[in-house]
Amino acid sequence: MRLTKSTGHAIRILLDCAGADDRLIKVAELSERLQITQQNVFKIVNVLARAGLIAAVRGRNGGVRLARRADQIRIGDVVRATEITHVEVEDCAPPRRQRSRSGVNEILDDALGAFIDVLDQHTLADMVRSAPRASAQARRRNAGAARGAGMAASRNRRSLQTSN
Repeated sequence: MRLTKSTGHAIRILLDCAGADDRLIKVAELSERLQITQQNVFKIVNVLARAGLIAAVRGRNGGVRLARRADQIRIGDVVRATEITHVEVEDCAPPRRQRSRSGVNEILDDALGAFIDVLDQHTLADMVRSAPRASAQARRRNAGAARGAGMAASRNRRSLQTSN
């Protein structure tokens, strides 16, 4: 199953809040740190607050923080808050074939339920524990790409200098 960008952003926002312990984090900080527009962060924070995953404090000194401990927030809860968790195939068939179509909807709902059940076995705390390894790998990949780009740029400069 493919999840929307909003769900990915929601998980990243929650991970950031989990790393801040109980400190309030401003939406502008989240936006800058996670490279998500402030408008999207506001929208996602609103959804997460309505789902009881984030506590939002308004005002000049406001911000957001986790509403519960990270080990009490299941990834399935996040997906339920941000995704459509009911599938329905449109019925264009004649009335006598309607039973088989509802069977398709039932099968798809069962599959989606199984997917969510697997996500419920993992918590935000599990993701926080695995995040340092993932971010270190990403830093190494980015450093390698930057090093490769730097080498290509120096080769280009050398070839321009020798051709002049």
